[in-house]
Amino acid sequence: MYSSKEYLKHLLFFLLTLITTTLAGAEWVYGKSVLGEGESAMTWEYFLKSLSFSIPFIGILLIHELGHLFTSIYHKVKCSLPFFIPAWFGFIGIPSIGTFGALIRMKGFVNSRKKFFDIGVAGPLAGFVIALAVLVYGFSTLPPADYIYEIHPEYADPDFQGYGEDVLDFELGSNLLFSFLSQTLADPERMPAMSELIHYPFLFAGYLALFFTALNLLPIGQLDGGHVIFGLFPRHHREISLVTFTGFLFYAGLGMISPMLPLEDLILRIPIYLGFLYICYQKSGLELQTRLTLILCMAAVQYLIAFFFPAIQGYQGWLFYGFLLGRVMGIRHPEVSGFKKLDRKRQLIGWLAILIFALCFSPQPFIFSE
Repeated sequence: MYSSKEYLKHLLFFLLTLITTTLAGAEWVYGKSVLGEGESAMTWEYFLKSLSFSIPFIGILLIHELGHLFTSIYHKVKCSLPFFIPAWFGFIGIPSIGTFGALIRMKGFVNSRKKFFDIGVAGPLAGFVIALAVLVYGFSTLPPADYIYEIHPEYADPDFQGYGEDVLDFELGSNLLFSFLSQTLADPERMPAMSELIHYPFLFAGYLALFFTALNLLPIGQLDGGHVIFGLFPRHHREISLVTFTGFLFYAGLGMISPMLPLEDLILRIPIYLGFLYICYQKSGLELQTRLTLILCMAAVQYLIAFFFPAIQGYQGWLFYGFLLGRVMGIRHPEVSGFKKLDRKRQLIGWLAILIFALCFSPQPFIFSE
């Protein structure tokens, strides 16, 4: 089915991604870099220690993609092997998690709602099960509370007053599942703050896995969640996808145009932001007049919210993903013949996938503050 050249190429990218995520893990978990000097230099010992982050993280992504692959094979739909995308930016001083994720590419034509559903839902369900196991293990085996002093010995200094205003504070935003597991499984005396969670490899890997699971289960376009909605609501996928995408962009852009900004900044930002929204809707299938009306109304409502409720802020980190969805992937789904409903078992699985999305999604997954 696959040539030896394909196996070799995909294996090399998998191994390269394993290496880059291990390098990123060393930076996040232990504060060690392959480009560092002195105490901050990553040794072979810390590279091996950092596998406790990269192996579960990459393993979860692999299981996710194998769920798609094996289901495609079962349905006799041609697709590529899992392709991992390495992405380590430590060499330019930018934090990264070592990868942009993984994907498989459909090569065969699919003219079945059931096949779209099965292939789409298999990946996130398989990955979620492994991610849940990793998190249960991580919460159940937390190291002693003084473990954090091994990473940050300065915390033990009673005179330590923080790193100053020049250093951005960073923490992970919680989600329903993560919050539930932390409260039911973790020893409260050992449970780290969300700002220190990056130093706990299994918890950090599991958190990132939930993040990617939620992204894939967004009920938009041809994402896995889009396939699920396409199966559950055969006549209304386009509307659900468009409404969800609009809500996603609306939340992401809250605060982008605000009367609190200096006038010169606002005058410059408004046309740029409107142009960005226009680009995001280019593959929406909407008529030009409808598209323009929509983005103008969206921007106007966002401005009014900023005027009356200035404390309400969206998460602008989602804007880039919104651009990828709207301009690159599109928010429409390939049509199939007929509107036959899924059987009862698949409908239950579909609603389970929606529940998993709700449990895994974090409105603000990565929080930076001064």
